Amino acid sequence: MAALAWPGRAQWKLPKLIKLGAWGTFLGGTALAASGVIEQADQLTSCTEPRKKAKLLTDGPYEVSRHPIYVGLLTASTGFAVLRRRVEPLIAVGILAQVLHEKVDREEAALHKKFGRKYRRYTARTSRLIGKRD
Repeated sequence: MAALAWPGRAQWKLPKLIKLGAWGTFLGGTALAASGVIEQADQLTSCTEPRKKAKLLTDGPYEVSRHPIYVGLLTASTGFAVLRRRVEPLIAVGILAQVLHEKVDREEAALHKKFGRKYRRYTARTSRLIGKRD
């Protein structure tokens, strides 16, 4: 995440429409991540294992994505990287995507173990990220 703030001046100009889209992407991603954090409340953890008393969340932002916080982080980071107008932040988004992909794999294995059939039903109807079911 720190590489998104790579020091240095912008290396290219952005058309106003692209700049507006990047701001929308940044703000929309931030809102999605924040809504996931709010829904998690005291269940929130940076670990891949759910807390002992965790409940399976399937409402709110978790209706459209099994990982709205990660989708929001990636979306906001992408918008921010475009606004930075440098190569390094764009590369950082790619690295962040890989790290989160690996974290999601581990997290989903732990959720399958903890919630079993209930989690399998949830995965059957809710996209891992956003969009088509996967």
